[in-house]
Amino acid sequence: MNVVFAVKQYISKMIEDSGPGMKVLLMDKETTGIVSMVYTQSEILQKEVYLFERIDSQNREIMKHLKAICFLRPTKENVDYLIQELRRPKYSIYFIYFSNVISKSDVKSLAEADEQEVVAEVQEFYGDYIAVNPHLFSLNILGCCQGRNWDPVQLSRATQGLTALLLSLKKCPMIRYQLSSETAKRLAECVKQVITKEYELFEFRRTEVPPLLLILDRCDDAITPLLNQWTYQAMVHELLGINNNRIDLSRVPGISKDLREVVLSAENDEFYANNMYLNFAEIGSNIKNLMEDFQKKKPKEQQKLESIADMKAFVENYPQFKKMSGTVSKHVTVVGELSRLVSERNLLEVSEVEQELACQNDHSSALQNVKRLLQNPKVTEFDAARLVMLYALHYERHSSNSLPGLMMDLRNKGVSEKYRKLVSTVVEYGGKRVRGSDLFSPKDAVAITKQFLKGLKGVENVYTQHQPFLHETLDHLIKGKLKENLYPYLGPSTLRDSRCSYDLYYL
Repeated sequence: MNVVFAVKQYISKMIEDSGPGMKVLLMDKETTGIVSMVYTQSEILQKEVYLFERIDSQNREIMKHLKAICFLRPTKENVDYLIQELRRPKYSIYFIYFSNVISKSDVKSLAEADEQEVVAEVQEFYGDYIAVNPHLFSLNILGCCQGRNWDPVQLSRATQGLTALLLSLKKCPMIRYQLSSETAKRLAECVKQVITKEYELFEFRRTEVPPLLLILDRCDDAITPLLNQWTYQAMVHELLGINNNRIDLSRVPGISKDLREVVLSAENDEFYANNMYLNFAEIGSNIKNLMEDFQKKKPKEQQKLESIADMKAFVENYPQFKKMSGTVSKHVTVVGELSRLVSERNLLEVSEVEQELACQNDHSSALQNVKRLLQNPKVTEFDAARLVMLYALHYERHSSNSLPGLMMDLRNKGVSEKYRKLVSTVVEYGGKRVRGSDLFSPKDAVAITKQFLKGLKGVENVYTQHQPFLHETLDHLIKGKLKENLYPYLGPSTLRDSRCSYDLYYL
């Protein structure tokens, strides 16, 4: 299963099917992001696509020498834009590709609008999701529910995204869902309805290993998203933010103009591909090794690289080196900013207490350490609120629960009401009453020993003790031990064994 390859194949096929000649790629807001995740602009330029336009742009020029490749989501808005386009075509010929199933009535409307007969092709290419990594996709949905119920618009989008994923991977799966989550069940039912309705699209050759779609609800583990992460991709996402592989560095002190926005893509950045899952200490070491390799080519320009600051100074002082190694310059800047934020926000100490809250069961020690950090002026209101959220989730029903006192400490620290309200919100969302699992059950002696010995370095032992509940869920699934009374199948199945290929969707 490689979602990047699947979407990339669709884009390549669109361009190839349009034949030789100069082309324009006409997209909407969402498909622009979908394409940018798998192809760089320079790569597409090599395929004779010389112009990139939005279907909703009002200022496009008439260019009859160009062929138009339209890649659009099958929304009512896009169909209306396309009808207007076909009535007054700006290009010589149109190859239209929808990212999901389009209704026959919409196709009829497009045909009626095509009075000048400029449409050469209309097809469905199911690249209706953001391919983040080969084995990770997103729908970029923020806030899918209204309380405990689905937002109807987002339910429709999630259903479309999941069914497109299955079609692009040529899978017609058995479906399991988290019984404790009504939202997971509702989504499972909607996906099943589409598979039943569009059964001809899902008639793939049966494989020896049957596919399985497992739908889970994040409320079963609200702990993991609250913890600071220490691998490269996760740290960038957590501390800087990634939006369709783009990172906004404009707020970094002293940032140069050409580095205000950078792209981190494993498809086009070998260093990132090789280091995205390594821990922070290893990243700094690997950047240093890479730069020292370049230095060996310049024996007269020897320079010690002992710190991130030294590396940044080296790059800034050698324009020719900067030109040769834009990738190195980018990663030195990103890692330098991560390092600054870790120090400025006292995140090592914060993370150590987070791990204690997530993995240990010593209430007295945890309470004392949280209170100590809430008095530390370097700890931001965001990090302070997260620590109290973790405490509230872990010791929700502890006999000596001191949450009211911690809430008062947050108020005294000057933490805004917006963040203070999140404490009760996260307990309501992922507290013991809601969870179908026990996240904080005491570990047996073997598990504690394994946890203590985890990793090669002391930093990993302290800061990466926690293991997401998802790890245990998938381990049980792979071994055929995932309890059917907790994760039932939707509908009958005659192939219920552990030999499955798995697709996982987290709400």
